[in-house]
Amino acid sequence: MIDSREDQAAGLRRLFRGAPPHVSVLYATGRHRASTALDTARRLAGRRSRLLLLDEAGKEAGLHHLLEDAPGVDLLSVLGEGTQLRDLLQPVPGLLGRISIEAAALALPLLDDERRAQLVSALRGIFRPTSAVLIHSSLENAADPSPFVYAAPRHLIVAEASHSGATETFQLITHLAQAGVSSLHVTVARARDAREAQAFFASLNSIVRARIGVPLAWLGRMEHDNLIAGLVRNAASVSQRGAETAFLHRLERMARSGTLGLPTLRHGMAS
Repeated sequence: MIDSREDQAAGLRRLFRGAPPHVSVLYATGRHRASTALDTARRLAGRRSRLLLLDEAGKEAGLHHLLEDAPGVDLLSVLGEGTQLRDLLQPVPGLLGRISIEAAALALPLLDDERRAQLVSALRGIFRPTSAVLIHSSLENAADPSPFVYAAPRHLIVAEASHSGATETFQLITHLAQAGVSSLHVTVARARDAREAQAFFASLNSIVRARIGVPLAWLGRMEHDNLIAGLVRNAASVSQRGAETAFLHRLERMARSGTLGLPTLRHGMAS
């Protein structure tokens, strides 16, 4: 077994790929990460407002700051007694709501099989009224992706059209590729027009292909294009092409570090 995250994420992967809602991980880069992430979520939600945010980004990167509220009750609390969905769900205008999963993401690799299954079962119930689920993560977590990120079938990067956005996006893609994450979709935010957005992506894609070798799927401008349609249309081809490249990156990284077959642990999870 090369990476124990395969076991840690197995139940989540089955849930994410078999559940009715569309499940994607959301990363935002640049000077306005949190507000960009929330704007993207609302764009993805559309008029039906049945999109659920699972927020694993901790501290200042979490979205609760924009909601003028506390981080909220974490999903991990469902392993105790008396916690109901209404206790977890934080209202968000334009969305079904937000649930904090920061503690659950850290704890999941440490849980026994019974409690891990209990957590996945709770998520299955939470997903029922949703049309889409976004797992909001951060650049700081990308080098050591949680089982939620590792299990998700799609990963959406919202790159701000700025110098900091370009730098952070390249760092993010590097970390995700090294961790074996594939199916990377990119939309550009805060570009002045479509031409600037396309030029920004073309430059980013050229550098990523040359230095990392991971294919990126272009979804257009965050503020104007149909992101959901792009994610569904491009998911299969990117996943198929990206999976082999991501696997080879992970294998090469582990061989260089001398951990092949002997995964090291960080935050209780193999890296």
